[in-house]
Amino acid sequence: MRFSHAASCTQAIFDDEHVISHAAPTAADGVNAGAKVISIVAGMACGADSIEDLDLLRHGGMDKQFDGIRAPSTLGSFLRAFTWGNVRQLDKVARELLAALAAHTPLLPGGDVLAFLDIDSMQRRTYGYAKQGSGFGHTKIQGKSVLVRGLNALTVTLSTPLAAPVLAATRLRGGSAGSARGAASLVRESIPTARQAGCSGTLVLRGDSAFYGAEVIGACREKDVRFSVTAKLDPKVKAAIAAIEQDAWTPIKYPNALFDEQAGGWVSDAEVAEACYTAFTSNKSKTVTARLIVRRVKKLNEQAGRGQDELFAAYRYYPIFTDSPYTLLQAEEQHRDHAVQEQVNADLIDGPLAHLPSGVFAANAA
Repeated sequence: MRFSHAASCTQAIFDDEHVISHAAPTAADGVNAGAKVISIVAGMACGADSIEDLDLLRHGGMDKQFDGIRAPSTLGSFLRAFTWGNVRQLDKVARELLAALAAHTPLLPGGDVLAFLDIDSMQRRTYGYAKQGSGFGHTKIQGKSVLVRGLNALTVTLSTPLAAPVLAATRLRGGSAGSARGAASLVRESIPTARQAGCSGTLVLRGDSAFYGAEVIGACREKDVRFSVTAKLDPKVKAAIAAIEQDAWTPIKYPNALFDEQAGGWVSDAEVAEACYTAFTSNKSKTVTARLIVRRVKKLNEQAGRGQDELFAAYRYYPIFTDSPYTLLQAEEQHRDHAVQEQVNADLIDGPLAHLPSGVFAANAA
């Protein structure tokens, strides 16, 4: 008599489309996923930027602060078992955590009146050829654009005029990805996150010229969100700027001088004007008519001290395409505050993105 019978073929059928057979990384490495994720997050919060650094959780009195600490080798195996679907699960957890944190703390004061979503990308250098997805992309080093081999991170931060920025959405991409790749879908994800975090008032997406495109702006309009994006100085935009009357320019002075990379010096005053502009006319279904706000800065004549005075003034132009409901000066000043994203990027580079520790793309994305 046989006490057990092994089936020659076993098949599981799920008749509910919302049910999946397995929701965590592969069996052996995915056990106790919650404890392992928390161990990794706790290690990063304590300054770890590599798998080996996660061992700091087992030193000193750390075991009194954290329960269920796992060894670095276990956490490394756990990360390498991630699929892209598991990464997306972590994205959802991060969004829900931000909403819960905002509900219990004054994280985003003033969000019921005005809040900003800032989008930007950055290239993180990798070394060697074993990193999945690594490729050559543009980055700035000491103000110069250079090609470096690495992976590209796309981030969206959420802030208010009264609150420092917090991360609303992130996505890791291959190093050769263009800045705007996947940006529209990330914007669509970050908008509900902002609303769930209590930003129920006017919401404005800000970005540089890399995100001046029909897809990103269309994503904002779908969700009833305002946009303020640096426009590219293409021939059509230049023609619109040239058509602005000379008496339409309003002088402004900055409370603090700004460093102009093109001029290579500090600028403390400028002039602004605006015009109505229709963008993306090559595709009539995606055309957008909004405000073209232009800031111009006078070019300094380097030969003026040598008797070569200028015959007429020359300017550098910085156009912004926006549907901001605020006044000209307010909208232009708010757009300049997009520079806060550079500080966020610097903090990420100095912290969690100091080192992409794995050769597996999904592990680094997680």
